Parts: sequence; C-alpha cells; structure tokens
Amino acid sequence: MSNENKTIHDFELNLICDFFSNMERQGPGSPEVTLKALSFIDNLTEKSLIADIGCGTGGQTMVLAGHVTGQVTGLDFLSGFIDIFNRNARQSGLQNRVTGIVGSMDDLPFRNEELDLIWSEGAIYNIGFERGLNEWRKYLKKGGYLAVSECSWFTDERPAEINDFWMDAYPEIDTIPNQVAKIHKAGYLPVATFILPENCWTDHYFTPKVAAQKIFLTKYAGNKIAEEFSMLQSIEEELYHKYKEYYGYTFFIAKKIRL
Repeated sequence: MSNENKTIHDFELNLICDFFSNMERQGPGSPEVTLKALSFIDNLTEKSLIADIGCGTGGQTMVLAGHVTGQVTGLDFLSGFIDIFNRNARQSGLQNRVTGIVGSMDDLPFRNEELDLIWSEGAIYNIGFERGLNEWRKYLKKGGYLAVSECSWFTDERPAEINDFWMDAYPEIDTIPNQVAKIHKAGYLPVATFILPENCWTDHYFTPKVAAQKIFLTKYAGNKIAEEFSMLQSIEEELYHKYKEYYGYTFFIAKKIRL
C-alpha cells in the first residue's frame, strides 16, 4: 500500500494517541465555534446530563462545561486521551461535574432517554454519520439536542485529487443538504447548520499540529511507520490549503422532537 493511499485507520492506535495527545484539539474547531453551537441549545439546567462522544483530550468539552451547569461525561475509546481529559478537568476545577470514561461510541453506557444533549466534534465519522444519528437518538430525551461537527462537501463536483482522498478516508462524506436530510430522516428537527471558519483548521488545528509533529518525530526517531503517519498529516494540510473551497467541517444542531 503506498503512502498516498493510506488513511489514519491504517495505523496503530498507540501511534495515533501519542501524536494527538500533544494537541488541545484532535480535529478542526475552536472555543468560539463550540460556544456558537451551544447558543442554539436551550432548556439546559444544573440537572441536565450531557455526553461528549469521541471527546479526545477534551479541549471542546472544557469549553462546553465552562458554559453549562449540568453534568458532562466525555467518552473516548483511547484511554490515553481519557487520562489527559480527566487531568484537564481537575486543572480546570471541573472534576465535580466533568468525567472522562473509556468506552465505544457504538455501545454507549447510557440509558434510553437519559441525556439532554449529545455533543460530538469531528468524531461521529468513526461510527458513520447516519449510523451515529440513528443509534444515538434513543439516548436522548424528547426535546433533547444533538450537536455534531462533520466533514462536508461544499460543491456537488470537485477535482479528482481531493475527491479520491476523501473517498479513501471517509466515503460517507456528503453535501450539506444531503446531511440535513439524513438528520431529518433519523427523527430530528434540524435547528441550525453553519460552516466552521477557516481559522478552525489553520490556527486551531494545523498550527498546533506542527509542534505535535516535532515532539512525535523526536520520540519515534528512525521509526518508518511513525514517519509515514506524520507525513500523512502533512498531506492533509497541503490538500486543505489547495482545495478548501470544496470541503470543510459543518456544525449541525438538531432536536429530538418525538420518542
């Protein structure tokens, strides 16, 4: 398999965890975008139960928890991320309301109709957008909210290079109108949709990634697989700068309107 055809899923989890552990966020986003998405959600109280699915080290979770009063559970299948998550919660003085647990997003440890809000930034792709929408819905109370960011096509047609890259990495990527239609079909009322600004990629993702790459390559000096993984991250950035008018992340906020 050539380097160009490899995706992140072809690498060992401990390598992925080591690389992204040195970043506040494991994907495009920003505190401003987290709070903008939160602004569309009402009825949250100190009794609200919130889950951040695929939370990573919790960069967005701590922002979220700083602006809501309910209980927040972060879930990720990488224990290394959860260790950092819980350390960050303690350092932020949020440990009484914010807890990170190791778990799988295809087998969530919540009861039916238990949650007031399901949050997931840049992570639902791990289970698949449509599958996540359908399987997570049962955990929400009637009137509960889902807020997820997901990669989207901005145009119906695009150059072959970027189309082929995403078809290899995540074949379920779709246009925003199609994604909204999937949300509606899964039994939610679409409430708001907005595209993440470019600085979510550049300032909050690619720039911190440069420092993370240096730490990673120093630790794994001479390790060809680690170097290949690092190279893949650089390719992702090059493609974004070349084709950013064709794709990016979109935040979708939706409400469960019936049981």
